[in-house]
Amino acid sequence: MSPLYLPDSSWMLMLSLLLLCIPAAHTGKCPEPCVCDQIQLTVACVNKNLTQVPATADEITLKLDLRGNNLQELLAGAFKHTPYLTHLSLQRCDIRRVKEGAFRGLGRLVFLNLANNNIEVLYQESFDGLSSLKQLLIDRNRVEEIQPGAFSQLGFLNLLSITHNQLVYIPNMAFQGLQNIKWLRLSHNSLNYLDTEAFAGLFTLNRLSLDHNELQFFPTETMMRLPEVTRLDLSYNPMTYLGEEVVSMAKLTHLFLDHMSLQDLSNTAVSKSPNLVHLDISHNQLRVIQPFSQGSPKLARLILAGNPISCNCYLRSLREWAIRRRVKLMGTCGGPAHLSGENLEAVYPAELRCQSQEAMLKAELEEAARVTPPPTEEPGNKVKCPSSCVCEANTHHSSCENRGHIKVPRGFSPVTRLLDLRGNHFHYIPSNSFPGLSQVVSLHLQRCKIVEVEEGAFSGMKGLIYLYLSENELTSLSPDAFKGLPQLTYLHLEKNRFVDFPKGAFRLVPGLLALHLENNAITKLEPGILTGAEGLRALYLTRNNIQHISPRALDQARDLDALHLGGNKLKEVPTEALERAGNIRDLRLSGNPVLWVGPNAFRPLERSLKELYLDNMGLEKMSKDALAGVGPELRSLFLEGNKLEEMPDFRPLSSLEVINLADNPLMCDCPLLPLRLWIEKINLKVRATCANPPELKGQRVKDVHVFKACPGGESLPPPPTSTSKPAKPKPVHPTGLRQVKTLKAKSKPHKSRNKNKNDKKWSRT
Repeated sequence: MSPLYLPDSSWMLMLSLLLLCIPAAHTGKCPEPCVCDQIQLTVACVNKNLTQVPATADEITLKLDLRGNNLQELLAGAFKHTPYLTHLSLQRCDIRRVKEGAFRGLGRLVFLNLANNNIEVLYQESFDGLSSLKQLLIDRNRVEEIQPGAFSQLGFLNLLSITHNQLVYIPNMAFQGLQNIKWLRLSHNSLNYLDTEAFAGLFTLNRLSLDHNELQFFPTETMMRLPEVTRLDLSYNPMTYLGEEVVSMAKLTHLFLDHMSLQDLSNTAVSKSPNLVHLDISHNQLRVIQPFSQGSPKLARLILAGNPISCNCYLRSLREWAIRRRVKLMGTCGGPAHLSGENLEAVYPAELRCQSQEAMLKAELEEAARVTPPPTEEPGNKVKCPSSCVCEANTHHSSCENRGHIKVPRGFSPVTRLLDLRGNHFHYIPSNSFPGLSQVVSLHLQRCKIVEVEEGAFSGMKGLIYLYLSENELTSLSPDAFKGLPQLTYLHLEKNRFVDFPKGAFRLVPGLLALHLENNAITKLEPGILTGAEGLRALYLTRNNIQHISPRALDQARDLDALHLGGNKLKEVPTEALERAGNIRDLRLSGNPVLWVGPNAFRPLERSLKELYLDNMGLEKMSKDALAGVGPELRSLFLEGNKLEEMPDFRPLSSLEVINLADNPLMCDCPLLPLRLWIEKINLKVRATCANPPELKGQRVKDVHVFKACPGGESLPPPPTSTSKPAKPKPVHPTGLRQVKTLKAKSKPHKSRNKNKNDKKWSRT
């Protein structure tokens, strides 16, 4: 028998012996109450009443499902045993707090679901470490505050969803760091105010959902900061009017304004949105609509369903315009009777006629009786409302705006949450002006000619968070003016007549976070101005007459995050005062007549400063070490519109994301070589042009050849000779390690992987 031949039984015996010699395949660890799939590398611990994240899951787990447990608090390093996770589900876990560093080490995670929990605050470091995250869902929690920097580590996030929460306000820079965000969902909150820079920095955002909130006006200035948004949903907000050119969004294609309270809109409302294709204003209260101006040449669909449109001569111009422009009108006639229910596109312009004035009046009365039947509500369901005011039971909003009242009306429903009294003539607010209104969250008293607020004027308003006293005639405030407002968080006093800072008026509002005093006439900041407001996070003093800031003016500002001093009369950086406010992240000194910035001017903020505005000041000189100490943290620096011929040392600015040096008379000679070398090494578009010598005027610093002749400039590449754009390499995805925010170019520096992103940043300036 050949030595290579073995009978079948021998083969089977040999195979069994070989299998016994091979070590058992790696089966991995599986927490006792969980179900594990070693092939798919998943661990599911659904509805197991766990109180902690299981620490015995296999290290190579990719997907971890912890839905329906009782975790309550996510501690630092909670997932350090599973560093390779890509998907993490934490719905219905009664999570109330996410501690700093809870997700640190999850550099590969792309999907995180925190829906249906009890999270109230999104803290600054809550999501630290999630450098690869693509989708973050925080729906159906109790989020009422987003702290600045909460999302600063999520540079790859595409979708952020915070729907069905309790947000009432979005502060400036709330979403800073979301450099690749595509869709932001904020539906079903209680938003009634968006700061101007609320969405600043979201240069890649395509879609924004703000439906089912409490916005009363279209936030024009806020939306102008979103250059790439194509779809905007504002449905189910209590807006009553859209004014001229309020929608100014260059790339907007789809706008949803349905199910609001629109009674009128300007024919130029969307004229500054040239790419608008689809406009939905269905289910409002519009009777007459004028043809839209020429500013929306691409408009193709206008949704009008659910409006009581009067199909008479007033509609003829809109119908003719729609035919001429080939715009599809979707909706039906609300009257008169012979056209009621008729499709708008089926009605020809010739049919749209007006009767005599008497016949029209009679028809309108008949139409009103038919379209608006008598209320059938039980008496117990009627909402209380003073005469000449409008009160809505569903939204708990009450408004007496511009009604000429000389006294604060009485008789509002005790469940009122938003009370709008702006535009009246109160002159002063006496004590106990709002009895029985403990649930009001937002009170509007703008433009009421108020000169005095008496002690205890707001007594009993225990739930008040937002108080608007803007555009009045206040010159001072009683120390007890805000007595009885334990929850007051945002106070607006801008555009009054304060000459002195209202010192002592905030001792009874310890929860105050934001104080607006812009556009007053305050001349100095003295010691103790913030006594009682030790928790203040944002102080806005733009466009006053401030000439002097005491070194101890900010003694109580230990938690101050934003300080806006632009448009004042300061002649130097208030370095000594900043010593007492070492946590400021956003400092604005724009438009002050500061001619010289000395060394270490901002060193007191070396651990915190991220946004620095020194633009349009007339700056003539900055010390080489003017920015010493602030480099590692600084993200944005604005120096445009000054008189600088040279620049300080930018080399320590290792985390810079935005810089603007435009409109400075730079001297393109050897002393400017450090700036030229720095530009060569960074991945940012730097707007810097030469003013001198004359032969180089107007040329970009990066493009001139003179620096190669300077000692140390030999390594610079020759200036470009072609205007063609180089190909852009694909971005490199992080692999679990923290991203390096400022990279050195490995080939030709102008082939930056961030070129398009930074072009968008500069499209605003």
